[in-house]
Amino acid sequence: GYQPCTLCLRQREVYWAAAAFSAVAMIAVRLPGGPRLRQASCWILALIFLTGCAVAVYHAGAEWKFWPGPTTCSGAGRGVSAADIADLLNGAKIRPPSCDEAAWRFLGISMAGWNALISLKLTILSGLAALRERAKS
Repeated sequence: GYQPCTLCLRQREVYWAAAAFSAVAMIAVRLPGGPRLRQASCWILALIFLTGCAVAVYHAGAEWKFWPGPTTCSGAGRGVSAADIADLLNGAKIRPPSCDEAAWRFLGISMAGWNALISLKLTILSGLAALRERAKS
């Protein structure tokens, strides 16, 4: 039920890119001459996850007020209902989710912070897979 802010949505885009790249890479390495692409695909996946880690660290830092979030941070995460429009017409203030306020924390770490840790782990695992492929060749 948490409405995502702009940076939350940006973090999801990285996972979509990783999923799309992985699907293409899984097919490519099974084609003739494809096994030589395994190491490169693992390094590219590591870079994608490293990008996700950077976006998540930026978001978590904005939540902790280490630096300002983007000036364009507004909520585009949910649809608008007839009740929302009626409330707006009656003078209600509409406040979209803010990138610099954590909606939820677990063990003192926000969702963006957890995403940074998970993305870092996926970066390391992808890098280790690339090194393993290199050792095979």
